[in-house]
Amino acid sequence: MNGKIIIALMGLLLLALAGATPARAQVDAEAAQELARNNECFKCHAIDKKKKGPAYTRIAARLKTKPDGVETVIQHITSGPLIELEDGKHENHRIIDTKDPKELRNLAEWILSL
Repeated sequence: MNGKIIIALMGLLLLALAGATPARAQVDAEAAQELARNNECFKCHAIDKKKKGPAYTRIAARLKTKPDGVETVIQHITSGPLIELEDGKHENHRIIDTKDPKELRNLAEWILSL
């Protein structure tokens, strides 16, 4: 094969691979963790271990491959649904104290990036 054909094939391969992964904005992990701390999320959740609520890595494993995963997390943290805790008790999930859609999306994307 000549060089032009190889370069063209490599370009097509790169385009195909780029389309195979979902495009996501860069997550600001520091801002997401600060929002989580300010809303006492770490009181019930940890990144990689179960506390009163599930670990963020467990949530990510369940939702990150779903096309509506980010929206599912945002809906959960903004609507205060009734949840079952690890000890079997039920309570309403705490509602995040921000209405900024960029902050909410960043937090959800950070959780799903774990």
